[in-house]
Amino acid sequence: MAAKKSSGGRRYGKAAGKSVKRAMKKRKSGTLKSGRSGRKVTSRKQAIAIGLSEAREKGAKVPRKRSSKKSSSKKSSGGRKSSRKKSSSRKKSSSKRSR
Repeated sequence: MAAKKSSGGRRYGKAAGKSVKRAMKKRKSGTLKSGRSGRKVTSRKQAIAIGLSEAREKGAKVPRKRSSKKSSSKKSSGGRKSSRKKSSSRKKSSSKRSR
């Protein structure tokens, strides 16, 4: 079976790699802080995200952020909650009839 050929070059530039590496070193030493709250970052994924966002601000070659799919699923779950409320009101009415 033939190996797959990649369509483009590097997805992330060298400058982006350097900023992620710097963020990971800061996280290991315990000095990496998150932007707004200023809390200490302990998560590896969060450290990578901070490094990439800083690289984006500097103009390094970094792909665009992906849109989250979770936000669309939260909207559809709202209908389920309303149906639960209706079922609970039915239970109350049935208990009144038994008295």
